[in-house]
Amino acid sequence: MSVPNQSAKLSSTPIRTVNGSAFKALFQAAEVLGADLAALCTDTGLSLDNIEDVDSRYPVDDLLNLYELVASQTQTPDIGLYLGRIDYINRLNLQLYACSACATFREYLNVMPSVLRIVGDIGEVKVRRDSEFIRLDWQPLAPETAQQRYLSDSSLAAAAVIVNSVCVRPIVIRAAHFSYPQPEDLSMLIQQFGVHLLFNQPNSCLYIDRACLDYALIRLDANWVQALAQPIRYLFEDNKGSNDFVVALRKTLLRLLPSGDMSIDKAAEALNISRRTLQRRLAEQGTQFLHVLQELRAELAIQYLSDERLSITDIAFLLGYMDQSSFSGAFRSWHGKSPRDFRKQ
Repeated sequence: MSVPNQSAKLSSTPIRTVNGSAFKALFQAAEVLGADLAALCTDTGLSLDNIEDVDSRYPVDDLLNLYELVASQTQTPDIGLYLGRIDYINRLNLQLYACSACATFREYLNVMPSVLRIVGDIGEVKVRRDSEFIRLDWQPLAPETAQQRYLSDSSLAAAAVIVNSVCVRPIVIRAAHFSYPQPEDLSMLIQQFGVHLLFNQPNSCLYIDRACLDYALIRLDANWVQALAQPIRYLFEDNKGSNDFVVALRKTLLRLLPSGDMSIDKAAEALNISRRTLQRRLAEQGTQFLHVLQELRAELAIQYLSDERLSITDIAFLLGYMDQSSFSGAFRSWHGKSPRDFRKQ
């Protein structure tokens, strides 16, 4: 079976990058599928040792090139679907953190797109309402990549697994649309997304029932909850001398941070009060919203860095930063050194 060349060169200005975890996952899939890893390293100039640093950054073009080589060498045009499964497991710690902070699928949907975005500058999944459905839209940063399937397949495959794993009730993918042409072999796509598939569509997306929004998330075992909450529990205890309202705001911010869309209006809405009331209540305590937000981020960063299961990229996500460099700059302003150097001390 031949694999068509689907590479799409991205604009060099700006240079978009992804972290090493994307390459590590792709090499893992390549090895399982029988690829010659040494030949792949020679052809790409990549080093298996270097990509062990999952927080290192590489051009997106290099990732697309590696996708092409692996797909061709293993005769696996569905390689992106394998990557989605790997990405889901690799981000399981983040799923657990998110589940510990959310109660319903509606709340979780505010977090999930950010989980899928943290690999790097390739795109994100946007959640939209569409009649009786919820639509998970894959939106690539480089529109020219819409005609190849690797990035959309990997992102939507990860989204499908996440969607069907976090709630007590199963959530069925009702339909899947793809922006690329119909492949010859649909078997793995059907296995992943069901039989209602359409190709050459404006966007790659998944459809799920809108009624799923109110589904309860699976409650974690008490041991898991304790393990996840222990490092940050003290941040919300009364011995900090904080006013009850400030404590409530900090708890709300903890839940909202991973969405990446953090604002005073979002916080006020979550607390069921107006923006003006939120500002007034904080002024009564001699503080402001941005001060509470940054103080919480600075404290959480220290606690998350003590959890070796979390990469620096993961921590950036949990704190609501769009990328690792933004988090690293903020951390340096708080603590006088980079997160990596702080973790080493």
